[in-house]
Amino acid sequence: MSFNSAAMEVSNLRKTLADIDQDHVLRFWDQLDAEGRQRLSGQLTALDLPAIAELARSVVRQHQPVVIPEPIQPVEAWPNQPDPPRQAVYQQAQQRGRELLAQGKVGAFLVAGGQGTRLGYDGPKGEFPVTPIKHKPLFGVFAQQIMAQARDAGRSIPWYIMTSDLNDATTRAFFASNDFFGLPRSDVFFFQQGMMPAFSLEGKMLLAGRDSLALSPDGHGGSLRALARSGALADMRRRGIEHLSYFQVDNPLVHCLDPLFLGLHELRGSEMSSKTIPKSDANEKVGNFVQAGQRIHVIEYSDLDPALAQRKNADGSLSFNAGSIAIHVLRTSFVERLNQGDRLRLPWHRALKKVPCLDERGNLLRPDKPNAVKLEQFVFDAVPLAENALIYTTRREEEFSPVKNASGADSLATSQRDQIRRCARWLRDCGVSVPLRDGEVDAVLEISPLLALDAQQLRARRLNLTQVKSGEKLYLD
Repeated sequence: MSFNSAAMEVSNLRKTLADIDQDHVLRFWDQLDAEGRQRLSGQLTALDLPAIAELARSVVRQHQPVVIPEPIQPVEAWPNQPDPPRQAVYQQAQQRGRELLAQGKVGAFLVAGGQGTRLGYDGPKGEFPVTPIKHKPLFGVFAQQIMAQARDAGRSIPWYIMTSDLNDATTRAFFASNDFFGLPRSDVFFFQQGMMPAFSLEGKMLLAGRDSLALSPDGHGGSLRALARSGALADMRRRGIEHLSYFQVDNPLVHCLDPLFLGLHELRGSEMSSKTIPKSDANEKVGNFVQAGQRIHVIEYSDLDPALAQRKNADGSLSFNAGSIAIHVLRTSFVERLNQGDRLRLPWHRALKKVPCLDERGNLLRPDKPNAVKLEQFVFDAVPLAENALIYTTRREEEFSPVKNASGADSLATSQRDQIRRCARWLRDCGVSVPLRDGEVDAVLEISPLLALDAQQLRARRLNLTQVKSGEKLYLD
């Protein structure tokens, strides 16, 4: 680029920023070298600046209360096991889901933009070793599931992985160093999550450095925008993919591609389907699926009226008991519809945070109380926009034990315990005796997804095993 054209671009950028009262972010421009100028201008031009101005006015400066649709009712979720009238529907759905996989109409979609910082791991969370015997990383667990489903379907299944600015390069390198875990490289599509600036309480974009905005990921809802902007949706159209199986990186028990769930979603004509589990208690920190008129919504645990959260049915169970666990299936046509026009049709959520930033003189401030507003979009806000949204009940012990914390609840220790418990249930279902000590499995067990994806498939393998010994480490591959 010539000097004159570069100067013109900067002049245009400066005018655009001045028009929206954000030109302060260029206050150190004259002190920057070429690399610094390129970094800052690249960050700014990647933003939808008119949208930034509108968000600063309508969301950042104004703290709008969360609007809860009224009246709300408990959602009617499809049961994990069908009652007699639905048995034929479930059988048909299982078959239809397998057909969709065999016809190449399904892609796996992993949201993996996070780092393992809270786990004490220096790197992408997907690299974190999570299984109890082989210490497979989360990426490896999911890759083997996809490989097994592809083997059973008789064709490759593409895998779309959303990274972030923080971990994109290291995630790609990790896959390369592991030979993509045996998957065809051409069927693994990486793309980056969008970033949003942090704002002062007055609505001004903050600088993390003289040559950089204070940026953070735009939320898991931003994954739907990133699918369109990255070319992933175009790749799906080329491949004939009609459905995306969405899951997040921290849950090693997830069934990445569930034929029954896929089939129910397809037969129902749902644009977005979601899995739910009964909550462990009224205050569990998960979203709540609720019914409002003809639409299904997700209400955050912190926004649900405590009286409703505590309400119970005649049998003592919670009335509002459909917890959201971030497992969905979306039609690609729905994702395209949400991206029609200039902007993704999801609301922005406002959060007060402590964000290190520069003051007017360029000194770094490290606040001891919230000084900034961060904006995020949430994928579950797409549920009320979907036609024929379907909610399906899965079992917590079968499919939900995330690794989020270094210790305590939702830690590696609790997830490995739950992985072992699930293996024990599958083995007992095959007639194998599994020892207990003080009510807990007295063995370390791990079953490769390449051997079995569920208890039914493990039964079909006709294991040459009748008993697990006390204290034994057993890996089945």
